[in-house]
Amino acid sequence: MKRILLVTAAAAVAAGGTGAAVAANADTGRAGAAPVAATGIDWGKCEVSGPNDPMNQAQCAQVAVPLDYSRPGGRKISIAVSRFRHTDDKNYKGVLFVNPGGPGGSGLPYAPALARWIAGTGHADVAAKYDIIGFDPRGVGSSKPALTCDPNFFNPVRPDYVPSSKKEEAAWIAKSAKYAKDCATKFGWLLPHMRTTDAARDIDTIRAALGQPKISWYGFSYGTYFGATYATLFPKRVDRMVLDGNVNPRTVWYDSQLEQDKAFEKNMKSWWAWIAKWDSLYHLGKTEKAVEAKYYATRAAAKKAPIAGKIGPDELDDIVLTAGYNTGYYIPFAQALSAWVNGNDASGLLDWLNTGGEDNDFAVYNAVQAADAKWPRSWSKWHNDAAKLYKQGYRFNTWSNVWYNAPIAFWPFNGGPKFKLQGSKSLPGMLLVQSTQDAATPVVGGLEMHKVFPSSRLVFELGGKTHANTLNGNACLDDKVAAYLDTGALPRSHRGPDAYCKAVPELNDPDPTAMQAKAAGARAGKDLPVGRRP
Repeated sequence: MKRILLVTAAAAVAAGGTGAAVAANADTGRAGAAPVAATGIDWGKCEVSGPNDPMNQAQCAQVAVPLDYSRPGGRKISIAVSRFRHTDDKNYKGVLFVNPGGPGGSGLPYAPALARWIAGTGHADVAAKYDIIGFDPRGVGSSKPALTCDPNFFNPVRPDYVPSSKKEEAAWIAKSAKYAKDCATKFGWLLPHMRTTDAARDIDTIRAALGQPKISWYGFSYGTYFGATYATLFPKRVDRMVLDGNVNPRTVWYDSQLEQDKAFEKNMKSWWAWIAKWDSLYHLGKTEKAVEAKYYATRAAAKKAPIAGKIGPDELDDIVLTAGYNTGYYIPFAQALSAWVNGNDASGLLDWLNTGGEDNDFAVYNAVQAADAKWPRSWSKWHNDAAKLYKQGYRFNTWSNVWYNAPIAFWPFNGGPKFKLQGSKSLPGMLLVQSTQDAATPVVGGLEMHKVFPSSRLVFELGGKTHANTLNGNACLDDKVAAYLDTGALPRSHRGPDAYCKAVPELNDPDPTAMQAKAAGARAGKDLPVGRRP
């Protein structure tokens, strides 16, 4: 294919950043956390959407934390916290924090949600033994302040992710640089304090305010890295820790995006092959290659004339990308794509369209990753890596991933140093779960996290294509999680993975003739599969 041209003028801009007068937080995380008095939390009612909102059953509060833990008496921000209380007083096990990932995912609704999911696996008795704690990490959602740089950044229709000219690439470079500048202008005082180590210290502040000597943790996706950071900083304050869909600690963060590009290509091809298998229903092609060709033809047409005036090539990619995260979306997205291609009916695609007007999760995503580690500052590096992958056949996610992270190339400071995760003799056993065909956090992440924490045990879901797939219907996985949370039981240690569960065929390779499309998104909202979150 035609080589994507480098916009040489951009290199100097990327190297220079925005010039904002803020400095990176050089905290390596080795110093002890600031002493926090266990003053308690003033619990109250949560904001709810109606009488049936599960948050009616939870309690909510704001917990003040230091902006900068090297200056504990200085400026404060606050973390929004929720609690779903235990009901089994006799067997109470303490607090179980839950984080859905991101970085940037709101976890406030996850206190009642996690209890519901655990109960749904047949282990309501286990959930009843914990106070489940949800929270919005610093900068997120209901925490104060909530980071936002340009709420209209994702408004449709955006420039094509895949640049076919210098002009098209320059449009995205300018858009990304402006976003970084807007972040520096509005929140330059906060950005250096958005490291994962800062957020982990917030958790310990909340732990102290709860009056708890230890915490348990359930982390999905980025929540695995978040939890592992807490375990490294505060090993004696960890009780039990479930890490599902593990980040590769060796590739934080730039290289992890390149790993994702390869893994998502494989998973999207799996979806296209599945559509071809059911061509009698979807009429999009009888082979994987035919369906892929049909998709890219549809994408090209959307660039010339956006679907319903709102869905261009980027918006279309963003919608169907979720099928690469979660096989529960195979059916509804195949139906929506088929309805448009074969019937000129855009309603199904429009149901999944991000209409813009909000950027909090995106702002936090970039802020955390920018502060956590050093990223390339020369645009030629970003361009050349993407162009190489695209030429090698990794087409679907490569350029969209570039632009999802590109503001970091123009960030007002270069982050890092990268925090080194490490195990400790003080750490109890941890349970790691990894689906072998997870695209957002490829399988090597589980193996590397297992090496870092010798006390951990690693369970592979063989053939699983859904990201962070516990509590989603695989009884083999879910029973192991429940047993661990209940009694601390872990698989015996073996070389490499310590235990295996096979992916459930009806979930991993759904039969559209046996399932209702509306029920296909089995666990909507758990892992927030939006964008390219690790």
